[in-house]
Amino acid sequence: MLPASTFFITGPTASGKSALAIALAEHVGGEIVNADAFQLYAGMDLLTAKPAPAELARVPHHLYGVIPLTEACDAQRYHALALPVIHDIAARGRVPIVVGGSGLYLKALTHGLSPLPAASPQIRAHFQQLSPGEKVVWLIQRDPEAATTVNLRNPRYVERALEICLLTGQPQSGLRRSFEQAEPQVNGVIFVWDREALYRRINQRTLDMFAAGMVEEVAALGPLSPTAEKAIGVREVHEHLAGRVSLPETIAAIQQSTRHYAKRQITWFRRERCFQTICLDSDPAAESALTYLLELFPCLRPSSPSAPSSSI
Repeated sequence: MLPASTFFITGPTASGKSALAIALAEHVGGEIVNADAFQLYAGMDLLTAKPAPAELARVPHHLYGVIPLTEACDAQRYHALALPVIHDIAARGRVPIVVGGSGLYLKALTHGLSPLPAASPQIRAHFQQLSPGEKVVWLIQRDPEAATTVNLRNPRYVERALEICLLTGQPQSGLRRSFEQAEPQVNGVIFVWDREALYRRINQRTLDMFAAGMVEEVAALGPLSPTAEKAIGVREVHEHLAGRVSLPETIAAIQQSTRHYAKRQITWFRRERCFQTICLDSDPAAESALTYLLELFPCLRPSSPSAPSSSI
């Protein structure tokens, strides 16, 4: 269970979450806990738009650059990393401020870990003996709702849904629905931007990342885990380094991929009803957004001063 003082700042990439989080932390005596799946990794600072050193120095930041690039991560591992940090912050009388846009990682904190069973190597081995059509038929027999809730054209989704049915003896759609529709009592906001304004911010931030040396950063990464290699920009920059794509084409591809990612984030957060929505259509300073945030959440009040701890 999360401490009652925990506050969440969420929303799509490039929406200004980090700037507001720092301003809020300075005002209420808070410490920031990362909830971005790729900012957890060490060595991808520019690629993942990690807060700059000057920003990190303003207030304590936790779980930035703490996982080697060769290691995989998922919501379960993130939950195990983040929960003790959040409790430690609260125990010291500080305000834990969770910041990020990785929906599954955030949900692991707000809702707890999914009750769905882990993968079964035995069942998955058996799936290899079935055709895609047979797996779909088998799934629909056990969970008729899957016809409308599962992408039946994606073999991975079909296999996972069928696996859940077989392991639990229950329709996976009902298990997922009861988990996803839970409404935990948490405090936090989702930034929602005018679409075109957000896309302009994404495009400009991508240009800034390249100007700061992102090509050189990616060139120096070395081996990557299956999780780390999914970071937007890794594949695109490697294509450029191999001489197959020009720099302008690489920049345009990353801008497009980031816009598509933001669109998926917006769709995800639209379903999350436990957070308040703040709609933005311009570029307000963090201080202006902070004033509105404090009006919206009276529970955010300055705590008694205490010496900031070192970042984790």
